[in-house]
Amino acid sequence: MPVTIKDIARAAGVSHSTVSRALADSPLISSETKARIRRLADEMGYTPSAIGRGLVTRRTATIGLVVTTIADPFVAEIVQGIEDTALSQHYNTILCNSNAEPERELKTVRALREKRVDAIIVTSSRLGSLYMAHLREVGVPIVLINNQRGGDYTHSVLIDERCGGELAGSYLLSLGHERIAYIAGPIWAHASGLRLAGLRQALQARGLNVAADLVLPGNGRPEGGVEAAEELLRRGLPVTAVFCYNDMTAVGVLAALHRAGRRLPEDLSVIGYDDVAIGAHLYPPLTTIAQPKYTLGQRAMEMALALIRGERDVHDVVLMPALVERGSCARVRRET
Repeated sequence: MPVTIKDIARAAGVSHSTVSRALADSPLISSETKARIRRLADEMGYTPSAIGRGLVTRRTATIGLVVTTIADPFVAEIVQGIEDTALSQHYNTILCNSNAEPERELKTVRALREKRVDAIIVTSSRLGSLYMAHLREVGVPIVLINNQRGGDYTHSVLIDERCGGELAGSYLLSLGHERIAYIAGPIWAHASGLRLAGLRQALQARGLNVAADLVLPGNGRPEGGVEAAEELLRRGLPVTAVFCYNDMTAVGVLAALHRAGRRLPEDLSVIGYDDVAIGAHLYPPLTTIAQPKYTLGQRAMEMALALIRGERDVHDVVLMPALVERGSCARVRRET
């Protein structure tokens, strides 16, 4: 039988209300009594009831987490940052997939609220600022990570995507590349347009641009990179470098070029985005723009906890990307 508050009260020779107050750190109970009761509770193996505590505090110490898909390696580190921070504050998480579908995302958020979570974190939201209209209905704080709809939202943690694109462009320019293709992300991905804008900004500073026919469609997955690379090969590889929407796109590009017998990075430089773990183990190892994935999750969870506590001075957080140089980019070979 599990140990109850009444069992501790009998062992301590006090009322069960005294035990409840001591375990809740009530100022009505002396420090000595609190210490004695807590020691007894530990020795007897007492585990507080989350349900009972929730009835008193109207909280469940649970955070709902909505991700596009757990199959995306980019998501895993974000989730790790959220869960580590949650556990350090004695919170649990419930993980759900939205499959990047707006209707499913909203249904999932509503379902999490029915489970009485204390806050909800959504990665790569397809709804974005539309949550402003639903906040009263949902009734708990919502924090967005890398909002993919665009527009303002009060509680969000995001990467400066335009800066990431500019970093990629500036790096390729430093290697002498002027003919650069961009493989886009899914059509709903707001970040894809921002990364392209950053690339163009870097090129325009040198009087260059990305030609419209060198912006190829992608889907954020390896097969999208394969299709785009095969299209470039059909055109006779009219570029010296490719900037990919994400690392998984770059995985497909490298695979297609290897199958075609192309040498990398001698025939083509490839740069990705995200810095997922597999990138360092490709051949050649992938140069990429790193997002601080763990920190994204950590800061989002910290923001959710601050909102749960009722703090008012909570603002959006913008984190900066960074270039990670590996072996998939090289200096342009000049023909003589």
